[in-house]
Amino acid sequence: MSIISLLGINVLSNPARFTDPYEFEITFECLEPLKEDLEWKLTYVGSSRSLDHDQELDSILVGPVPVGVNKFLFTAEPPSPELIPASELVSVTVILLSCSYAGREFVRVGYYVNNEYDSEELRENPPSKVQVEHVVRNILAEKPRVTRFNIVWDNDGAEEEFPPEQPDIDLMDDEEQYGAEEEEEEEEEQEKQAVVDEDDEEDEGAATEGEDEKIDEDEDLAEDIDDDEEDEEDEDEAETVNTPRDASPDANGDAKAQV
Repeated sequence: MSIISLLGINVLSNPARFTDPYEFEITFECLEPLKEDLEWKLTYVGSSRSLDHDQELDSILVGPVPVGVNKFLFTAEPPSPELIPASELVSVTVILLSCSYAGREFVRVGYYVNNEYDSEELRENPPSKVQVEHVVRNILAEKPRVTRFNIVWDNDGAEEEFPPEQPDIDLMDDEEQYGAEEEEEEEEEQEKQAVVDEDDEEDEGAATEGEDEKIDEDEDLAEDIDDDEEDEEDEDEAETVNTPRDASPDANGDAKAQV
């Protein structure tokens, strides 16, 4: 939770000439006592293409800040025209009003600023060289863009913002740590691969034993078939020996034995 709550900003002397100072009436509320002052700063964005042309117009320290609602007047000098690109001097730009505590920015308010010539003739036919004395600015005060940031106030909650120190871990170099993790991963992969290889070898061994058993069964079956065929041949030979060779057919065609 923010200890400082921005309640409102009134833009004074608006519109004004480009060379006139900026004036803001700022109202904020302080919820708890603060050990340090608040730093308010106004920045003029000189170019939309580069930060090199930004100008810090002014900064002030406000404090000690009492608890409750506070109001003060913030005045800042205008930007230096020679530090702004001529092509962006008469155009739309931005000013940033920010506040920080202990070097930590916690709120930023942005306003669009329209810079143009003060006469219709100059607006329609702008001179080749910018006439700053005829340039007026108009801050779009009704459309501010407010951005808030969470910060640590007086070191409260510092343990939450910054992680605790880990000396044991810090002693190990990051590269060594990552290298150790990679070695562990490689060892795990090798162990997994070794298990897979063992399973494959077991499967191959079982398949080989099955094939050997099948071959033995086939050989036994072939031997049985050969034995049966030999037995059948022996029986045929026996029948041939017992049949009489001197039989001859008679006239009726019947075979008769000769005594």
